[in-house]
Order: sequence, then C-alpha cells, then structure tokens
Amino acid sequence: MITVHHLEKSRSHRVLWLLEELGAEYEVKRYARDKTTSLAPPELKNIHPLGKAPVIEDDGRVYAETGAAFEHLLDRFDDGALRPAPGSPAFDHYRYWLHAAEGSYMPSLIIALLLRRMEAAPMPFFARPIARRLVSGVREGYLDHTMKALFGFLETTLEEKAWLAGPEFTAADVMMSFPMEAFAARGDIKAYPNIAAALERGKARPAFARAVERGGPHDIMR
Repeated sequence: MITVHHLEKSRSHRVLWLLEELGAEYEVKRYARDKTTSLAPPELKNIHPLGKAPVIEDDGRVYAETGAAFEHLLDRFDDGALRPAPGSPAFDHYRYWLHAAEGSYMPSLIIALLLRRMEAAPMPFFARPIARRLVSGVREGYLDHTMKALFGFLETTLEEKAWLAGPEFTAADVMMSFPMEAFAARGDIKAYPNIAAALERGKARPAFARAVERGGPHDIMR
C-alpha cells in the first residue's frame, strides 16, 4: 500500500492527483503547517530527514522529491496512458516539462513569494527603504525578465497543443499544474489565456476532484 504524507498548501496535491489518475490504491496522512511560521511540522522529519512534503512510502521504502515520487509511481502503475512511448517526440516534450516544473519554474516562483513576504514583513522604519531597494534590484535584475520568459514560453506551448506533450494528457501536465497555479495566484494570469485554460482543463478532470476529496481543501501559499 502506498502512503502519501500530504502537507496542506503544498506541492503534494500533485501526488494524490497522479495516484487518482493511475487508479492506484493509497492512504493519506495529512499534516498541517505551523500557524506562525508556515513551516512543515517536525513530525515529517520522522519520515525523511529534510522534513518536507511530498514524501511517499511504498513497501517500506521512502521516496522524497515530487519528481522522484512521480517516476516511481509511473514505473509501478502506468500502462502507457500517462507517459508517452520512449523515443517518441511526445516523450521528449513530456520529459522536458516533467523536469522543468521544479527545475526552472518553481525556483523563480519561490523567489517571488519570498520577495513579497520581505516587502510585507515588519521592520524598523529606517530599514524599509533598504529592503525595498533590495527587492526592486532582484526583480529588475533577474526575476521580472525570467518570469516573462518562462511563462511566455509556456503560454506559446499551450497555444499550439491542448496538453504539454501533445494532444494527450500526461503526468507532465499534473507536474506543471502547481507552477501554473502559483503563477495564477500572483494575479498575472489574465494576460495568459492559454495557461488559464489549461489550468481549468486539469481541474475539470475527475481525478483532480477525487484528489481534493482525499487530501482536503486545495490551496497554495501566497
């Protein structure tokens, strides 16, 4: 039996969604974030030393990192429905987006989240101009043009095809759902109709709704 250690307002919803798409049996152990720090609870360190989610257990073995968990679950349960045939053009696109989610998209989104929190954090009045200058420098020197390039490329990709690997839904669409949701939460989504439409297509899938039922209210940190 698969056990998913599921943290609220985290990326672990994608693992539940994938399992529902695969039709696999699993159990969920839910964890709440610390109300003050928003960090994961220390109990997760009993499962994996980093104490982060998602983490899955399968037959006594622990799999951390969303991508590693995805590959394990696909190796075990997929019959070809969620992963294109290796060597095909669709597989090349699938593999790119499966890794781009955490390798390219999430780092920039996390930086954006931290900058927003830095701006809103309580601090002495004399420190606020310094903080604003630092935030502005990171945005103008790196973040703004990086985000524009990343999500412009994603928007163009979804203009050309219904799903990221081609006409068929794959696990890469599940993996990329969290970066798209985090981007939408910033309020920028109106300028990216193809990303918005892809998000809605994903949420309309029955497996998505079942994952929400199993994991609890689906939300992300802002």
